[in-house]
Formats: sequence, structure tokens, C-alpha cells
Amino acid sequence: MPTVATHNGTFHADECLAVYLLTTHVSPFRGSSIVRSRDPKVLEKADIVVDVGGEYDPSRHRYDHHQRGFVETFSPEHDIKLSSAGLVYKHFGKEVIADILGWEHADPRLETVWLKAYDDLVKTYDGVDNGVQQYPGDVKPRYRDRTTIGARVGNLNPWWNDTTTNVDDRFKQAVSMTGAEFVDFILYLGKSWLPAREIVANAVSARFEADASGKIILFRQYSPWKEHYHILEAELRLNESGELPLYVVYPDETAGQWRVQAIPKAVDSFESRKALPEPWRGVRDDDLSQLSGIPGCVFVHASGFIGGNKTLEGALTMAKKAVVF
Repeated sequence: MPTVATHNGTFHADECLAVYLLTTHVSPFRGSSIVRSRDPKVLEKADIVVDVGGEYDPSRHRYDHHQRGFVETFSPEHDIKLSSAGLVYKHFGKEVIADILGWEHADPRLETVWLKAYDDLVKTYDGVDNGVQQYPGDVKPRYRDRTTIGARVGNLNPWWNDTTTNVDDRFKQAVSMTGAEFVDFILYLGKSWLPAREIVANAVSARFEADASGKIILFRQYSPWKEHYHILEAELRLNESGELPLYVVYPDETAGQWRVQAIPKAVDSFESRKALPEPWRGVRDDDLSQLSGIPGCVFVHASGFIGGNKTLEGALTMAKKAVVF
């Protein structure tokens, strides 16, 4: 049976996730025995060593990041050094994702999910373990967050005055916890996030069919779109055309109506690229239909970021009038 080795003593989130990925989803190491030690003779005999040993040598399956001179990052575009979690994910992440999602290793979707999971999850492990602040150090937090993955793993370590708890049992518990959250996130990306991206990509490609201006994106089924749109906008370099989309139209399946929404300037921004016309804002129902000349209007929000109509035709007409207003 292969052996995966990491350090003994206090454990941290990064080696817990690294051990989980290797022993659960990487074929040469699946089901491996786990050894926790700092003894060089013990580490030398292990098939793979993570977070201890002072070596980064993928050819020998040595994945430590504490040694002087270590500067490895996930890619040239990333500036946070890898922890043991990031190292294992960089080298084995695509295999892990394929195993979780049941995809072939040559599946072209793997690259997208692999990159997304690093940026939105694994990079957190790297940043925390390497002491990288999320914001400038002179900004005092208004509260303390004890619910992060690093904090929850840390809490599983026995108290300083606890002499009865088995540390290795707690380590296994932490491995399971980090692994379960990782798997949940990969399942979300593969089964929810990625299908939504494909819907948004198709709608962006077909935007000139919705309106000749190309400034309206039509979704015939609802899908989360803001994050995907802004990512695709950058990937497709839509800004180079000088004619960026301004509105999306999509069904509100709960209300049985249609919505027209202004595209925000950035994914987390409350500022619209072009809000719906000011005279419409805060007006509802028949009053709005009479004012706009569009049948079936339901509302326009007071800020102009969103409006509604009873029909697809009505919502599209609202968007088209807004484009030229």
C-alpha cells in the first residue's frame, strides 16, 4: 500500500486538503496509508510527502513549500505562493475534478473548472497558510470571523491543556471536512456554474438576433448571468468593439413574467452601465404602460436597474427603447 506523509503535531487546512485529494481521488495514491512525522528517515520511505521535508520536487512527489527560495505560484498570472494544497492541486487537480465529476481526462471543460476552483477556493488555502492579508494591514476588521475553513480546521486541534484527545483522529476529521467542502464546490461548478456559463455564452453569441444593435442579451430560460457575462466580456474582448451590451432580458419563472435588467459596470457593482430611462423609474402597471407606450408593463425600479413586463415582446421593447433613450 502506498504511503502519504505529512508532518505531525498541529495540523492546518492546507495539508488536510492535500491529503484528502491524494488519498481519495488520485489513482496512484487512492486508499494510501497516512503517516504524520517529521523524521527524515520516515519521510524518505513515503511514496509522496506534503507540507514537510523542505523539498519541492514533483518528479519525486515531494511537495513542501516552507523552504527558503520557494517561489512557486499557480501560474505566472498569480502572485500568491502555493501551500501544500495549492501544490497538490496544481499537479493533480484536473485528475481530481475528472474523478469527482465522472469526466474523461481529455474533457475540454476540465481546464475551465480547474482554473475557477483554484481562484475561488484553493487560493484561499494558499493565501491563509502563507500569511497573505486579504486587505491592507492598517485596516482594522470590524469583527472576527471564526467560521473560515482555516479557523474550523484549527479548532479541531486539541486544546493546549487537553492530554486525552487523539490528534491523529482529529486530523482525519479535518481531512474529511476539507474534502467534503471541496467536493461540494466542484459538484457545484460542474453541475450548476458551468451549465450557466454555457447558457450565457450562447446568449452573448446570439445577441444580434435579439436586437440588431447587439446591446441586448436575451435569455429564453433563466440562468445566473452577471459573473459569467463579465468573465466572457473580458475573454471575448467585447470592449474592443466599442459597443458593449447594455441590457439583459430573461424570464421570471416564479412570477410568470419577463424582466429587463441593466448590466452593471462590474460584477459586484450597483452602478448600471445604462439604467432604464429616468421617467420610467418608480412607475408601475398601467401608468408605466401609458408613459412608455409599451403594453403589459409591470414596474421599473426607482434606481432604474431593473424592470418587468408581462410578456417577452414587452420586455424586449422596453430594452430596445432604453437603448436609444
